[in-house]
Amino acid sequence: MNIKKTSWLALCLPLMACGGPADKTTATPSPEATASNPVIETILTRRSIRKYLPQAVEREKMQQIVNCGIQAPNAMNKQPWEIRVVDNPDFINGVTELFKQENPKQAEDPNFKNMFRNAPTVVFVGHDTSSASSAFDCGLLSENMMISAWSMGIGSCCLGGPARFMTQPAAADYLKRLAFSEGYELLYCIAFGYPDETPEAKPRDTSKIRFVE
Repeated sequence: MNIKKTSWLALCLPLMACGGPADKTTATPSPEATASNPVIETILTRRSIRKYLPQAVEREKMQQIVNCGIQAPNAMNKQPWEIRVVDNPDFINGVTELFKQENPKQAEDPNFKNMFRNAPTVVFVGHDTSSASSAFDCGLLSENMMISAWSMGIGSCCLGGPARFMTQPAAADYLKRLAFSEGYELLYCIAFGYPDETPEAKPRDTSKIRFVE
């Protein structure tokens, strides 16, 4: 089972908070820009979190988060996604042991605990491969989940590498346990947990925005 390259790029480039600063940037939003609207404040203050406290996110909160996810707009209301929430340490640690065997250098990091940035809760998102818009629709789903989580004090980080490993033969048993429906493939996963860091905002290139007359 392979992740389609074009779908992967279409989804993950806008979602992954990676890379260095752009040439033309804007500073952290001013308090005046965020204080009047809690939705805008949540969007402008959200950060990708890569260090988490060990406690899993409460299931009732994760239920709220995934419910927010499936409210996302999607083409013709096909809802071409499936969500699997994993907070079972045996699952997370088990597949991590396989990952460590394949990637021993990464496991040498003394802070390494699991392959999901040490997050205690992971959401796996599968997409309907017969739907041309499924990757984009899943991107909207994910943004809803990550923004709603942040509003509840829960951090997140969209992850590509662990999802690619999950589709390799070494992790086949764990992928099977996710039990995606026929015609669906794992697209990516998202780490969730209570933040153990407060990263600064990375600059954004405002020159990429233009109003066309």
